[in-house]
Amino acid sequence: MAPLFVFGQFLAAFIRNDNAPATATMAVMAGGVFNIIGDYIFVFVCDMGISGAGLATALGQVLSICILCSHFLRKKCRLRFERPVGFGHMTRQIVLTGFSTFFIDIAMGILSMMFNNQIMKYSGSSALAVYGVIINVNTLVQACAYGVGQAAQPIISMNYGAGKGDRIRKTLRLSLITVAVLSIVWTTLTMALPEPLIRLFMNPTPEVLAIAPDIMRKYFISFLLLSYNIYSTYYFQAIMRPKASLAVSVLRGMVVSGLLIYTLPALFGAQALWFAMPITEMIIAVMVAVLMRHYNKNLKMLS
Repeated sequence: MAPLFVFGQFLAAFIRNDNAPATATMAVMAGGVFNIIGDYIFVFVCDMGISGAGLATALGQVLSICILCSHFLRKKCRLRFERPVGFGHMTRQIVLTGFSTFFIDIAMGILSMMFNNQIMKYSGSSALAVYGVIINVNTLVQACAYGVGQAAQPIISMNYGAGKGDRIRKTLRLSLITVAVLSIVWTTLTMALPEPLIRLFMNPTPEVLAIAPDIMRKYFISFLLLSYNIYSTYYFQAIMRPKASLAVSVLRGMVVSGLLIYTLPALFGAQALWFAMPITEMIIAVMVAVLMRHYNKNLKMLS
């Protein structure tokens, strides 16, 4: 069923851009709910074990695909197959434009590997257990940023093509307000509730509970700017600035973060490792602000 997960993401983007975001949302929600219910039924009621969990996940994705495909049966569907023109050039543009958001997800794996190595070198297995919880929470925060970016991107892209710079600036302003609210909410929540978050994901040992709040609060400072930086990659893509989007993704996801992950604990001790991402997000946020200001000047010419 692995190809269906790729196809589902691909298809949802087209349907969302075809003025049917509710259908895309319904598909994702229905597949997720089925997966949760299916886990209980197949694993516990039917006693299928881990195979039942896999089956629930697979069937949940099948349900999502079926809901997405129902869009093609509706009169308001404007998606049609056409003979491709300039296929090589178009493919190159698609790859260049989309690679930055692709790299964001790849970078999570790269960062996890680097953090794991450094945590075991300087702090031990208890700190590694805390980092496992941090990664799960970090994924939720990133998902919120994805949502804002994916919602704004088709609006910005359409108006960029239509030369409506004023509408782009308005959408950008609303997006940044949304990102700011999400950042404040997530930072406040995670700073205030580190112990409940640990207990939500695991049954912690006393040693883990003793070190978790301090580690988590240091790392969660990064949530103040994380959503802003991720949203910027979608924005730069929408205004046809793939190099800027790629630069933000690579510098944030591997270069700056990687340098800090390896140099901070070596220079300042084990506890400095947890400041690697807050410092990374701050550096990238400054870069994003400069790039946005530069490119937004050109939007005045579109109005």
